[in-house]
Amino acid sequence: MRKCFFIVLTSLFLFSMAGFACTNFIVTKGASTDGSVMVSYAADSHLLYGDLYHWPAKKYPKGTMLKVYEWDTGKYLGEISQVAETYNVVGNVNEFQVAIGETTYTGRSELVDPAGIMDYGSLIYITLQRAKSAREAIKIITELMDTYGYASTGESFSVCDKNEAWLLELIGKGPNNKGAVWVAQLIPDGYVCAHANHARITTFDYQKKNDWFNKKQTTFNSKDVISFAREMKYFDGKDADFSFSDTYAPVDFGGARFCEMRVWAFYNAVTEGMDKYWEYAKGNIEHGENGYATNRMPLWVKPTQKISQIDVFKYMGDHLEGTELDMSKDMGAGPFGNPYRWRPLTWEVDGVTYCNERATATQQTAFSFVAQLRSWLPDMVGGINWFSVDDAATTVYVPMYASIDVIPKPYKVGNGDLMEFTTESAFWMFNLVSNFAYTRYNLIYPEIEKVQAELHKSFVQGIAKNDEKLAQLSKTDPSKVKNELNKFSNDASTTTLKKWSELFAFLFTKYMDGNIKTPTEIPEGYLYYAPKLEQPGYGDDWYRRIVKETGDQFKVIEP
Repeated sequence: MRKCFFIVLTSLFLFSMAGFACTNFIVTKGASTDGSVMVSYAADSHLLYGDLYHWPAKKYPKGTMLKVYEWDTGKYLGEISQVAETYNVVGNVNEFQVAIGETTYTGRSELVDPAGIMDYGSLIYITLQRAKSAREAIKIITELMDTYGYASTGESFSVCDKNEAWLLELIGKGPNNKGAVWVAQLIPDGYVCAHANHARITTFDYQKKNDWFNKKQTTFNSKDVISFAREMKYFDGKDADFSFSDTYAPVDFGGARFCEMRVWAFYNAVTEGMDKYWEYAKGNIEHGENGYATNRMPLWVKPTQKISQIDVFKYMGDHLEGTELDMSKDMGAGPFGNPYRWRPLTWEVDGVTYCNERATATQQTAFSFVAQLRSWLPDMVGGINWFSVDDAATTVYVPMYASIDVIPKPYKVGNGDLMEFTTESAFWMFNLVSNFAYTRYNLIYPEIEKVQAELHKSFVQGIAKNDEKLAQLSKTDPSKVKNELNKFSNDASTTTLKKWSELFAFLFTKYMDGNIKTPTEIPEGYLYYAPKLEQPGYGDDWYRRIVKETGDQFKVIEP
């Protein structure tokens, strides 16, 4: 259930329709407009409910054990030693401004360890309860796997704090072989990075020792990351030529078209020169003598302009607009430019397999977030989980401070579920609006975008007003600051739910039955007066398609 999981079923591009897929964009301090580190994440799943998890800070007596359940299924995996003290975690961000996102890839399926205790979801949320920095988080993740075994398939983690942003990629070592092989690389300041269900680290500077808190060390790796590949007969070249991704998760059509394409779209939006990687992103992969892909994209790029949190919100809503694969333009978009395709993702006609596009924004998103980590502020005030539910293109990112200890009701776990509808749940209200928008997208989405932009602007302005006041107050009265932060996030959530409920009522009234109705004044002497009515039909382009396909079938015969 709770999984962002991509499976390549063949060497071509068929993949599991039961799987899920996620997207992470990472922005370093020097690449953001205000000097914050940002990371985005979308939990894209047809079977996941959108709510905001919370683990309060706690202290535990010595000898306490922690039961571990697989995040996807709830299956009991085992137990591990609990630490003496854990930290407050709001979603995927903790009170010390550490944030972790992920995207899953299968890689070599024989490397899954069925006896492992630490699945990827448990690694995220247990680590967030224990880490005060990104480096410490990577150390904890890798030590947990070595101690208790890794239970999932290949995984890419975005591991960020208020100063640094890292990409950690790993995969297990198979049955009866505890731990994982892995590489972590620091993203250079001033650059952005992204991953979307495919391993992206290729060659790297192998480290004989992990000096965790040496700021000069910008790569960490497991000691056996190369030797294990040799042992398994995956690689026989020079160490300097070893590529983590190409060895443990070779890219194929599906890995490029359904996964790397989302990375390409983000990079293309923020920098120049991405045209030369277009064919690769479409799935036209070139291979060298060693079997490695030779036309892959860079791991990170330098943006031409600095990026704000609102920019990241926009990038999360991409449907390949402006490219030849623009999902609002082909026949699948229908007469109203709907940039969504109902699953399955691949389909067959006369023995030939075809695919729909898999863009960043997708209808099945349960929740997404943009973590904003701000080093110039006290941790209590600096970390913000901009949290949203449902489709990233039609959602609103609501600011949840990472130190709050009361989760607002519209986003609270237990307020509705995937089969229990309630108007008090943000997840359900956003789905009402988005699913109605899919019926007349070219007309309805601009109405959504307007309200969305107004709310985002008001939240950014509200946070700016809070910053200086609460930063000073945190030095003398942290409990009062906590109350203020709880109130701010709760008010923002309540406002958002109210606005979206009103928006649904407005849209349903205006666009009901395929019409467009706008209010008009009641003339003097009238008891009532009908609103202005428009019936725009399907548009000239679509009518021409109908005639081309059906000939004279619908032609009106003149007398």
